[in-house]
Amino acid sequence: MIKLNQYRDTWLSEKMNEFIGFYPREFYPLDNFSSFKVEWDGYLYASLEEAFQSALFLPDYPEIADKIRNSHSAHEAQKIMFENEDKVKYSDEEKIEIMEKLLRLKVEQNPYVKKKLLETKDYLIVEDSPKDSFWGCGEKRDGENNLGKLWMKIRKDLKEKE
Repeated sequence: MIKLNQYRDTWLSEKMNEFIGFYPREFYPLDNFSSFKVEWDGYLYASLEEAFQSALFLPDYPEIADKIRNSHSAHEAQKIMFENEDKVKYSDEEKIEIMEKLLRLKVEQNPYVKKKLLETKDYLIVEDSPKDSFWGCGEKRDGENNLGKLWMKIRKDLKEKE
């Protein structure tokens, strides 16, 4: 039996023995790694993750931002950021501001993302990441969930407009 430390779907693990689930869930469009393009600052990014990681190096390190823009995936963009994390000078509050701006662009530029966000109704939105307790809920599910909080804020604003 395969037992993964980061395995999150306990229901499936209780029902089946040897499998690895990989199919994106219904609200995957809200994930920063999802392939919904975002145009920002004159560039078209393949995902919000690439736009966000690039933004962390502007204006001081345009060469790193360019490397991220030219990366082949959200995962590669994140990897480049981690390799240069010591150069990121933004505070957590500033990172949240950048992320909110980019999430709003993602919703405005991708009607399907907006549709999926509104389908969450008034439910709590959580980035169920076992690795990230700042943007997500973290390994013990007691993280800050800042990404989920931003999505709920944007959802509220959209509902108020309509």
